[in-house]
Amino acid sequence: MSALKLAFRTLFKTPLVTTVAILSLALGIGANAAIFSCFNEILLASLAVPHPGELVNFSAPGPKPGSQSCGQAGDCDAVFSYPMFRDLQKLQTVFTGVAAHIPFGANLAYERQTVNGQGLLVSGSYFPVLELTPAVGRLLDPNDDRALGVAPVVVLSHAYWATRFGADPGVLNKTMLVNGQTLTIVGVAPAGFTGTTLGLDPQVFVPITMRGVLVPGFRGFERRDSYWAYLFARLKTGVSIEQASAGINAQYHAIVNDVEAAQQKGMSDQTLARFRAKPLGVTPGGHGQSSLPKEAKVPLQILMGVTGLVLLIACANIANLLLARSAARSGEMAIRLSIGAGRWQLIRQLLTESCLMALLGGIAGLFVARATLALILSLIPPRAAEAMHFKIDGTVVLFAAGLSILTGLMFGLFPALHSTRPDLVSTLKGISGQPSGAKGAKWFRTGLATAQIALSMTLLAAAGLFLKSLINVSRVDLGLRSDHMLTFGISPSLNGYTSERTRLLIERLEADLSHAPGITAATVSMVPALSGSNWGNDVRVQGFPAGPDTDTNSRFNEVGPGYFRAMGIPLMAGREFTDADGPTSPKVAVVNQAFVKKFNLGSDAVGKMMSEDDSAKLDMTIVGIVKDAKYSEVKGEIPPLYFVPYRQDKQVSRTNFYVRTAADPTQSAATVKNIVGRADPNLPLESLKTLDRQVEENTFLDRMMSTLSTLFAMLATVLAAVGLYGVLAFTVTQRTREIGLRMALGAAPGRVRGMVLRQVGYMTLAGGAIGLLGAYQIGKGAGSLLYEMHGSDPAILALAAVLLGAVAMMAGFIPALRASRIDPMRALRYE
Repeated sequence: MSALKLAFRTLFKTPLVTTVAILSLALGIGANAAIFSCFNEILLASLAVPHPGELVNFSAPGPKPGSQSCGQAGDCDAVFSYPMFRDLQKLQTVFTGVAAHIPFGANLAYERQTVNGQGLLVSGSYFPVLELTPAVGRLLDPNDDRALGVAPVVVLSHAYWATRFGADPGVLNKTMLVNGQTLTIVGVAPAGFTGTTLGLDPQVFVPITMRGVLVPGFRGFERRDSYWAYLFARLKTGVSIEQASAGINAQYHAIVNDVEAAQQKGMSDQTLARFRAKPLGVTPGGHGQSSLPKEAKVPLQILMGVTGLVLLIACANIANLLLARSAARSGEMAIRLSIGAGRWQLIRQLLTESCLMALLGGIAGLFVARATLALILSLIPPRAAEAMHFKIDGTVVLFAAGLSILTGLMFGLFPALHSTRPDLVSTLKGISGQPSGAKGAKWFRTGLATAQIALSMTLLAAAGLFLKSLINVSRVDLGLRSDHMLTFGISPSLNGYTSERTRLLIERLEADLSHAPGITAATVSMVPALSGSNWGNDVRVQGFPAGPDTDTNSRFNEVGPGYFRAMGIPLMAGREFTDADGPTSPKVAVVNQAFVKKFNLGSDAVGKMMSEDDSAKLDMTIVGIVKDAKYSEVKGEIPPLYFVPYRQDKQVSRTNFYVRTAADPTQSAATVKNIVGRADPNLPLESLKTLDRQVEENTFLDRMMSTLSTLFAMLATVLAAVGLYGVLAFTVTQRTREIGLRMALGAAPGRVRGMVLRQVGYMTLAGGAIGLLGAYQIGKGAGSLLYEMHGSDPAILALAAVLLGAVAMMAGFIPALRASRIDPMRALRYE
């Protein structure tokens, strides 16, 4: 305790210096803590369930002829058919149970208030496999999914129960509307449980057998070629993953070969052999099922590395500060040693001071971390931000504390060893001149400053790469006009609308919006533009030969009349859809240029026939060709794409509106809400935003990486400049007598300035060269995140070098100027 009190007194004898040091550490530790919070949430945190290490996820890579539906819980390799799920659940012997789940969009209505949210369809084994107990009531169990569509019950998430129902236990056995269906509330999930899909925060859990009731038009329960369910299981005690994989694969292959292989039609021998041999993957499932970790791993690793470099620069600054202070305290240390203090006793005292400084920096860093997390959440899409639980929790605090102690030891050890060297005679003599060991300390300080320059060069170059990549993304030709466009979605079927009522409502809203003041055009699209959504079908096209393994897949969309004109997509040939393309008129399609190229339609594509399935009848006429435009991804390749009129679809359930305005589209938001509210006050608007905002959300990763890397690079450069200035200023002070002697012997002030700036130049050249190697490695690792550029872009590296050189020279100019103004006579008397 006495050592701690002494450390406080010593640090705050120089409050300004200590405050600057704590602030530097706070920025470095805070940035690391913030990125660690994201890293921990996405890549490290386990599910909030008992014994998460016993959970495993299933995947089924290989040929999957038929329909596939996958999303945030994993790619299409991870989905299974419902019959396969039931077969595995019944036949397996190595797990305590197998569970299935699939997210769904939910309109939730209670006491005449309807909101759009998210739900999770789960098997009756879902909660038992997770070994969860309810907060209130009961959870779903196998009795709730024994037959299709006969269990109208719902379990609330704990957060939804607390916010919407005021945590009232009296809601049990009351009813609410989920997608227009009356369900009885039977329980509340435990606190802290947000499902098994990272990035998804469902408000309700409903039996998976209710999917056909809650999702109009769904017919995938009986089909073995309809893949949509995600599966996981819990290992039995004493069974390893390898043993479980071998056991379940034997049963899986028996089902595939004895049941499903015989149902495959039109498949080549090679593909059928692959179908028969496809494996069932069994992987650790303690972190849940999500595609997010795979997508976020590289960006988070890069950001952890970047913030680590920032912290190293801050540590180098504090080490130099402590070395400078140790020179001033060399006499104090010598006296203490001479009167009997042990060297390790003094080292412990100095390390206590450095660790105390670091801990204070860590405490302040928690506030920096909170601000950094707020910035990160502002850069990602709103729905994802709501589902991501980035926070300063106990794990992050422990990380910050451990990092603080580690940094305190890192930057405090050498100064402590240096200032407590046992050569008392030399040290006591050094009180009135150069302290002993000054030469070694000088080289160490110079080395630290050079390392700071190298790290800053690495971060500047990395920031430049991400900024240029973002500029490249912003210049992508979308093939459509995103300006002056407001977009939103509605899901009438989730409020119990039939397909016919849904189509009539959409037609009414199209007309009302088109004639509203300030709106120049309104249209609809089933697939939201540039949202990452992809709908696809295998098609047959007149004149295009297709064998068993021929790729005949094309993306598609269902759109309204005047869609291409409203979206600003040029029509290349033929016509676009009109009001006449209705349910009773001949089926028509419009295709893009990529579709024409893939199916070899040539210049006479208009008038050709096609079909949306493998039937022999070509029943759809191509009536137009449009220019290629981006479909689901700003950075993705434009796929072959065909459009059909939504009015010719007999199963219309939801749509997305696109409203072009004469002025700022945000000014028309109130008009849009009023028009939809007049049509149905209980129909919630989904994702009301500008199309420009949608484009930004589609490229949020590029914006996040460029913003954060630039901020961290700027911080690192400032810290490096401060460190370089401190080293040079201290060097000038230490060399005052030498400089005075040089000037007394005739050295001009300009020559003295040049001497100091040459030192800056040498350090910058050495650090810059090392930093270029680091920048190359970061660029190589970030290659998958960069758009239309290489990780070793010469222009970026040159610009970073020039910028760093300018900052270094600015940092060195003041010490150089001070050195050139030294009075020789006063300097010769300097001690």
